[in-house]
Formats: sequence, structure tokens, C-alpha cells
Amino acid sequence: MFGIGTQEILLIVLVVLLFFGGKKIPELMKGLGKGVRSFKDGMNNIEKDIVVPDDVPTDVEKKK
Repeated sequence: MFGIGTQEILLIVLVVLLFFGGKKIPELMKGLGKGVRSFKDGMNNIEKDIVVPDDVPTDVEKKK
């Protein structure tokens, strides 16, 4: 897994626990999940923002 062994993963988890504390980690994961969900929703809805309505003339129509 990306050249990271079990000992390195355990060390990273230990440092995160020491840095944030056990009570703060669930709050961080909840915020991360909301951020990812918001990003996915934004990516799915971007096509709706790009669509040009039919009643707006384009540059080609303006030149005629």
C-alpha cells in the first residue's frame, strides 16, 4: 500500500490521536464527510450551471 508499512500507519494514527485527541476526531471526520458530500453535489450540478437558456442570443446570432 504505497510503500507504507504497518508500523508507519500505526505511528501516523498515534500522532493524530495525540495531536487532536480522541474526542475531536469524530468531529473532524464528520466535517470531512460533509465537505466531500458537498464537493460531489457541486460536481454533479455543474452541468446545470453551464447550460445556456434558449432565449439568450449567442455571439454568432448577435453578429447577424
